[in-house]
Amino acid sequence: MASPPKLKPASSEDIVAQKYDRCLADLIVKSGVGFSVGVVASVILFRRRAWPIALSTGFGAGAAYADCDRSFNPARIAGVRVIQQPPAESK
Repeated sequence: MASPPKLKPASSEDIVAQKYDRCLADLIVKSGVGFSVGVVASVILFRRRAWPIALSTGFGAGAAYADCDRSFNPARIAGVRVIQQPPAESK
């Protein structure tokens, strides 16, 4: 029976790159959904004005920015408390 292959830990550069990729994909999706909602609202409710499109696209981009900020700085998640470790004693 073969043993499972040993996985080496991911480098910090790879972790940051994955977070940036997730943030960019999230920005594209949420801004696109906001744009779509804005177009529909503009056509149906606001007699083809441009401001609903800009407003809802901005809401989508802002939501993506907030999610990205939370992924890079977990201390900003509500209810999370960061506890510092006491300094190690030298002998």
